[in-house]
Amino acid sequence: MIRAEGPREVEARIIEHESGVGSATAEDLAKLGEKVRNLRTHGLEEGVSTRLLVYAGQLIQGGVEPITACEATICKPITDDLEMQRSIVEIIATQF
Repeated sequence: MIRAEGPREVEARIIEHESGVGSATAEDLAKLGEKVRNLRTHGLEEGVSTRLLVYAGQLIQGGVEPITACEATICKPITDDLEMQRSIVEIIATQF
């Protein structure tokens, strides 16, 4: 039986392929992307792109701690709002 992939699974495969991280880390990054995108309903103007998730994966693959990598590639680039950044950091901390 062929199983249909949802957007998260497709994004995880892209992250895995483009960054070189393992499938579990790629899945965690894709989940993180979904959660951050859900902040749009709370005032985040711009969601996180797959490209930024790939950048985070590349840093992780290079030995940077996941939380540090995600803060550098996701949190700071998408918003200057300190309260929103705190919310994103909390999401990152719960995912990793």
